Amino acid sequence: MRVLARLAAIALALVSSHAFAADEDAPNRKPVRAIADARLPVGGQGMLPLYLSSDWSLPLPAISRAIIVLHGRLRNADEYYMSAHTAQVAAGDDGKSALMIVPQFLAEIDVDAHKLPADMLRWSLEGWEGGDAALAPNPVSSFEALDAILAKLSDRRIFPNLKQVVVAGHSGGAQVAQRYAIAGKGEAALSRQHIDIRYVVANPSSYAYFSDERPVPKIAASCPGFNTWKYGMDGRPPYLANVTPAALEQRYVDREVIYLLGTLDTNPKHSALDKSCMAEAQGPYRYARGHAYADAMAKRDRGTPNHRVWDVAGVGHDGDKMLTSKCGLAALFDIPGCGAER
Repeated sequence: MRVLARLAAIALALVSSHAFAADEDAPNRKPVRAIADARLPVGGQGMLPLYLSSDWSLPLPAISRAIIVLHGRLRNADEYYMSAHTAQVAAGDDGKSALMIVPQFLAEIDVDAHKLPADMLRWSLEGWEGGDAALAPNPVSSFEALDAILAKLSDRRIFPNLKQVVVAGHSGGAQVAQRYAIAGKGEAALSRQHIDIRYVVANPSSYAYFSDERPVPKIAASCPGFNTWKYGMDGRPPYLANVTPAALEQRYVDREVIYLLGTLDTNPKHSALDKSCMAEAQGPYRYARGHAYADAMAKRDRGTPNHRVWDVAGVGHDGDKMLTSKCGLAALFDIPGCGAER
């Protein structure tokens, strides 16, 4: 009942503001509408708000799959929680076997507007997308926040039958998912418990490259920062500064990654598209950038046998439609019927 009441409240808020999960059409410089109602301590250095479909303070023996859905740059975790629930229903899951988790990476303006406690973690408006340290109360990387979620999921006292974790993101959240698939340390805790993990990267504006080659070399040649993190391996944040690019690349190649690319996400002037020279060196729009990156990775010496690229036909830059599409359901729940792999 608590979950249904929360969903009803979120739906009412979305209708009243004429908003939905079509991501990032509005500016991200205003406070979020809603704050997630659950809390997770991150290394004793701050609290992370998040939505949970089940109370994980008690044992959940029926849960075999956990799906972490990462919001876009609007920090609109409420909308993404609604989309996660819609996907869960479409997959035929009754809410007992899959735990849906939507963390929220807040900004200072959110904490101020909602008068949140001082221990609430908050980042710069977009720094969390690349693993930057929080502005307060302590310099915690957004990747460390994901580490904390995975550590919680690896607790066999709470999740005795968990078999798989999916880290999925759309747009800004996909930037987090792709970089965390490169940098993340939380997978080790799951591996020790023989829990598999998959990363789903849907329609990000940019990717982290491991070499200085780019799909549009002319733009890269005139862009001094084209290879800086989060676009490349230079100037990496402290969370991953002590790992070599070669080691990071091998870690990424070893991990299971699904790229979900909307075939209509082809607007080079989209309001939320990263139009910096660093991003434009990767291609003109998200669909092209995604295929160019996957192709570049596939051309490495031993390829990327653990990576798959799925086109989502007829969908543009819309998180709800991406995650609830046949390919979205296949990526999140292993529901057959995608048929769009290239």
